[in-house]
Amino acid sequence: MYRSICSLLLSVWLLVGCMHSDIPVPEVQRSEQIAELLNTLGSDIPREEVQRLSEDILYRAVQLEHAFGRTTSPWIHNFMINVGLKKKGLCYHYADGLYTYLKERSYPHFDFHLVGAHIGEYWREHNALLVTARNGMLEEGVIIDPWRVQGKVFVSKMKEDKAYRWVHRPERECR
Repeated sequence: MYRSICSLLLSVWLLVGCMHSDIPVPEVQRSEQIAELLNTLGSDIPREEVQRLSEDILYRAVQLEHAFGRTTSPWIHNFMINVGLKKKGLCYHYADGLYTYLKERSYPHFDFHLVGAHIGEYWREHNALLVTARNGMLEEGVIIDPWRVQGKVFVSKMKEDKAYRWVHRPERECR
């Protein structure tokens, strides 16, 4: 009986989450690395604003990790939410938390958008934040994903993120 339960839990764990294990994920820790990517959004963006935004992204990501009590991989954390052991910490919680935090701060040279992939597919849907230059094209934006890798913030140009085909979700941005 014990083995059956463990086998069932392991099977569910392997199916839970919206992360692809076969995708190499860049490890981005330092704000300078994030700032370097954000700086590609426009030559007219003040370096101080870029640096402040990158530091705020990392700061808020750490806050969210602690608020959601995530100490495991995204898959295991999602499993714990789905079985009722935890209340929050799905990818959209991270995206929403980062979005609302950054929208409340002053970034005159940037716009923030919520994006998703595989919308409506329960086991595959994934959500993240997209940063663009003010009035910039979404396709040129930078994906900010504090959920995808435990303890790290994944960043990538939207068009270079091979793990997901992102779709703008303006209907969610009013929160």
